Amino acid sequence: MNRPNKLILVTSMMLSSVIFPSMGITQTPIRELQNRQGITVSGEVKSIVGNQFILEDSTGQIIVDAGPRWWHSINLSPGERVTVIGEMERDELDAFSITRNNGAVIEIRSPQGRPPWAGQNPKK
Repeated sequence: MNRPNKLILVTSMMLSSVIFPSMGITQTPIRELQNRQGITVSGEVKSIVGNQFILEDSTGQIIVDAGPRWWHSINLSPGERVTVIGEMERDELDAFSITRNNGAVIEIRSPQGRPPWAGQNPKK
């Protein structure tokens, strides 16, 4: 699979984090992502390859990795709006969970430790 190596920014405008007081969630615009854990971003799914997808908000785009497809399938659709919690790894966001607009949560993995599929061979 050919994976883009760089975070694609579609604007140069700096935006501060948006706070959703009723939910107690601080959201980070894609443009402001750094290598850290516990990041929450929301946006629109632009394209999907396996369990990786491009997520776009008003400040840019990021590749989201939801683990290997042989582990589980996330079944998102282009145009769907989602919120992803994860950590930055290289130039992509490794997802811990994905919340759909209807509130359904797709649990990917725990934020602690290595992913459960690390070091395992694909299921045959």
